[in-house]
Amino acid sequence: MLIHVTDQPLDPWRLIQDYQRQHPDLAGHFGATSIFIGTMRDFNEGDTVQAMTLEHYPGMTERYLQKISDEALRRWSVLDTLIVHRYGDLLPTQPIVVIAVWSAHRAEAFDACRYLIEELKSRAPFWKKEQMENQQSRWVTHNTPS
Repeated sequence: MLIHVTDQPLDPWRLIQDYQRQHPDLAGHFGATSIFIGTMRDFNEGDTVQAMTLEHYPGMTERYLQKISDEALRRWSVLDTLIVHRYGDLLPTQPIVVIAVWSAHRAEAFDACRYLIEELKSRAPFWKKEQMENQQSRWVTHNTPS
């Protein structure tokens, strides 16, 4: 299991390949890898968004991500999970979050992956401040529907 919060740019496919390479015990045991990659978009609530700053509470954020990952491992027959999330300044098209779930079968991988992103989006201690094209900024007060 990997839980990591970073201010560095994410390369989702490299993260997943590196993780699998570093965990040879997974090889041959999984038949499904469900992956979610969340990317910053350039619009929200009808406005053009030029940039975003993501803040988090160090320690608390990682503990929450660990908690939901542990829960996914208990609820579904999954072999392993990975959650890597960005914070700091982001631009449209940049990856914000990478989630991967390995399982013997696709149903468990899909269900656990969806659970992880929905829990992360609705409850993890991250705060988003958007910068609009008119030089105004605003804090995001709610998430978009799944």
